[in-house]
Amino acid sequence: MATGYAELLRTRHAARLLTGTLIGRLPNATAALAIVLFTRSQGGSYALAGALSAVYGIGTAIGQPLLGRAVDLYGQPRVMFPAAVASGLGMVLFAVVGLDPLPAAYAAMVIAGICTPPLEGGLRALWPQVLRRPDQVHTAYALDAVAQEVMFSIGPLMVTLLVAAWSEAAALLVINAIGVLGALSVVVSQPSRAWRSAPREAHWLGALRSPGMLVLIGSFFFVGLALGAIAVASVAYADEYGGGMVSSYLLSALGVGALVGGVCYGARTWPGVPERRLRLLVAALALGYLPLAIVPGVVAMTVLAGVAGVFLAPALACAFVVVDRHAPRGTVTEAFSWLVTTFGVGAAVGTAAAGPAVEVGGVVAGFAVPGAAGLAALLVLIGCRGVLAGDVVRADTPTVGDAGAENDRNGADEPGFRAGHQA
Repeated sequence: MATGYAELLRTRHAARLLTGTLIGRLPNATAALAIVLFTRSQGGSYALAGALSAVYGIGTAIGQPLLGRAVDLYGQPRVMFPAAVASGLGMVLFAVVGLDPLPAAYAAMVIAGICTPPLEGGLRALWPQVLRRPDQVHTAYALDAVAQEVMFSIGPLMVTLLVAAWSEAAALLVINAIGVLGALSVVVSQPSRAWRSAPREAHWLGALRSPGMLVLIGSFFFVGLALGAIAVASVAYADEYGGGMVSSYLLSALGVGALVGGVCYGARTWPGVPERRLRLLVAALALGYLPLAIVPGVVAMTVLAGVAGVFLAPALACAFVVVDRHAPRGTVTEAFSWLVTTFGVGAAVGTAAAGPAVEVGGVVAGFAVPGAAGLAALLVLIGCRGVLAGDVVRADTPTVGDAGAENDRNGADEPGFRAGHQA
């Protein structure tokens, strides 16, 4: 198992790009916690902290696909590093001004959110040119999903340690300075500087003009919704089953399950069509969420949470491959950014939906939300399987490793658009 990952990381530029991207995304991974802690330290309420975090999240959801399209048009260095600096300066403004005047704090959140660089989509656009072999690209997608679980576990711990050592403002400044350095490490690398998106047909919808992309976005909105609901339901469960660290046990088990599943999934090459495999993985994911509504004791519930997480990273890794096959030519970074954005929006909706569910029906109803969302994600893929089957790249389109190929290899003719124009 470790051999495939070791070979991948020994490939020139691979370890640097993966590490730089993860470091560059630290501000985004820790923003919610850092904003809440800083707002509370300034005397703000939890409601205000939640509002500021929501503004940052909405800004990120808007900015990611827009910046992803800009990357496809103008290249990674010209977009990603300026965006990282601007986002960092937004957080600096927040740390310096604080909550007075409040409009300045909201403006800082808007700047920091919208300017968050699309490093995640950018990395997936680089993998085919860096690794060349399709099996290694698929392994890289799985490793990427696993690394995210590690980052989202370590990031909040870093914020907590920085707050304990210095202050909440220092945590904001240090984390965002580290993020800018991570983005810089990526954009000065040879693959990032050399990468160019394929010529694209002019269309204001960009990546969204692909029916297959719309199906993926619809499905993974519900996967994100399930995860957001689990976070809220876990807190409600902890209130009834001992409080304290119980919710963290469940969420940690969910992350460990995803970590194990992602490592195992990426350790081998999978035969067959990825669209069919994605349906199976999402089906397994949905089945893993359903038993959570049983709400047994803490030990059994922790085990169920771990099982529920096993298929998350594999489903994400397979989804990246499917995006790779369905994104219109010249929209690779934008396409990945749309998937990331939709996943995040779904998580926010799930957080909002689980609260009322718990109020009305208790913990069981709270955990029924992710089960229902998982089934909805599966139904989207099943109901639209014909769309995914018919929207795949042509047989004569270049594959990963071919000269000049990029991550989005959909070479299908798109009637109504004239070649030679940029979107």
